[in-house]
Amino acid sequence: MRSFTHFLAIDWSGAKGERHKGIALALADASGGPPVLVSPPARGWAREDVLALLREDLPHDTLVGMDLGISLPFADAESFFPGWSASPSDARELWALIDDICRGDPHLECGSFVAHPEASRYFRHAKDHVGDRFHLPDAATREGRFRVAEQAQRAQGVRPVSNFNLVGAAQVGKSSLTGMRMLHRLQGHVSVWPIDALPQEGPVVVEMYTSIAARGGGVGGAKTKLRTYEDLNAALSQLDSPGVRGEGPIDDHSSDALVTAAWLRKIGHEPAYWRPEDLSPDIARTEGWTFGAV
Repeated sequence: MRSFTHFLAIDWSGAKGERHKGIALALADASGGPPVLVSPPARGWAREDVLALLREDLPHDTLVGMDLGISLPFADAESFFPGWSASPSDARELWALIDDICRGDPHLECGSFVAHPEASRYFRHAKDHVGDRFHLPDAATREGRFRVAEQAQRAQGVRPVSNFNLVGAAQVGKSSLTGMRMLHRLQGHVSVWPIDALPQEGPVVVEMYTSIAARGGGVGGAKTKLRTYEDLNAALSQLDSPGVRGEGPIDDHSSDALVTAAWLRKIGHEPAYWRPEDLSPDIARTEGWTFGAV
């Protein structure tokens, strides 16, 4: 199993606008010490700032975990968008399609894609606005479509939301679509596992889910959000990490990033996490995977 020198966790945001309180970055050094928040620009993080950091300022052997979906469901219908002739054949083509349709959207936003006459049919946009292709005809659930990795997440006791769902506080649809625009623009700069094979050196981006990070590192149970420094440091201790300075409340974007950076450092070298039982070459090429879903 290859080694990494740094572990960067990114709590991402798909919201409209240039700068976002919901974006937080934390870095853990393989040599030890507490994870540290990466200081944002004066007005807060923009998605383009994160793109620039990943392209230009990333330590060479960094494992990067991003809290978003790197693809959409494909295996259940052998298509991302069954019935649409423009449906891509793999994840990289999907990223390119989204970025092309959204080329006029500022700040890596995804509004043009979810409003596209064909693409919009596959998404839940509001409680009373559900695209006519949000569900497959024989769907057993009204929650929408799920990737194989998300089914594995459910088997571990967490409750992912379909990436086709754009409604509610738990939705990650817009985060995922904006993230896919960024991943398209990172081509040639970083590897994205498992869509790319794990390289012997260089930075690697993986999809992660902060609830898996909390539980997989031995913290949480029913509680996966850490909203005080005391709870955060208790979690870091269980991840064999020194605590961070502070007391009282902490925003959960920062705590998610900090605990996930420590979790990536703890388990990033373990072969089992890179060889999930249900990860086939076709799944890797189309749907990708969530690191930690085994």
